[in-house]
Amino acid sequence: MLGGESAERAVSLKSGAAVLAALLRAGVDAHAFDPAEKPLAALKDEGYARVFIALHGRGGEDGCLQGALELMKIPYTGSGVLASALGMDKWRTKLAWRAAGVPVPDFVVLDAGSDFAAIEERLGMPLFVKPACEGSSIGISKVKQAGELRAAFELAARYDKVVLAERFVDAGEYTVGILAGQPLPVIRIVPTTEFYDYEAKYDRDDTRYLIPSGLDEAQEREMQVLAVHAFEVLGGRGWGRVDVMLDSDGTSWCLEVNSSPGMTDHSLVPMAARAAGINFEDLVVRILAEATCGPQDSPKGRDTPPGAANERKRGGAEIG
Repeated sequence: MLGGESAERAVSLKSGAAVLAALLRAGVDAHAFDPAEKPLAALKDEGYARVFIALHGRGGEDGCLQGALELMKIPYTGSGVLASALGMDKWRTKLAWRAAGVPVPDFVVLDAGSDFAAIEERLGMPLFVKPACEGSSIGISKVKQAGELRAAFELAARYDKVVLAERFVDAGEYTVGILAGQPLPVIRIVPTTEFYDYEAKYDRDDTRYLIPSGLDEAQEREMQVLAVHAFEVLGGRGWGRVDVMLDSDGTSWCLEVNSSPGMTDHSLVPMAARAAGINFEDLVVRILAEATCGPQDSPKGRDTPPGAANERKRGGAEIG
């Protein structure tokens, strides 16, 4: 399943093409299906056994497609309806995480009547402004000077009715891929642009991805445990990715979860899988093997702190 009609259509087409080619190389009878070009009912009419979701953004990873597939009783990859809907919504993700004790940077929901000067003072400079329900850094701005917040809000509001201002965490950006409930090796992301924006993610070749991440073993394991816990709090299953910022005190802060990560030549989960000894073909086959259309999984460990009940999750090597 690729393409779609979201703002991330171009990225989805790239991800889907890469997944399709890998499945065909692995001997799977796989076919491209673009819901922007034919109705979902064709999945049933054409007799597909399961769906590999490579759609990004609205309509693909926000629970809508997952609900439709469950009604048609067609197994699909990744998280279920609830986890997909929560993960697509950065605001509600943060609310759920905060309630479960997952550390998130301070944030404020903006609207046209917000006291922008007071919010700039509260969050400090720089800060980030982002649409709540877009991915691939679409509509995101880094506000570096007082007085710029309103313009950043107006840009983000073109993409979503809900806009967040978020405190900047300054020491490093990391991501943790998750496969079948286990964490992949941590990647540190070092962009040469102002931040890890759309261009840095998909168009540039000078963004650095550090594997090993540069963290010591204990720090890496702690971040992996936190990421798996954050994923499970939302009810995530199958595979996904959690983005984490590390501050100068060594504290990890969860930013967001991606329930249908990119699978392009610049994408992070395939990089982490390679570091764990899993090539791209094996990765897509393993993701496909996890496909299900059962009821939403219950979030595990939501009443226990990361590092306790989730101690068994430590270490990416268990995956390989």
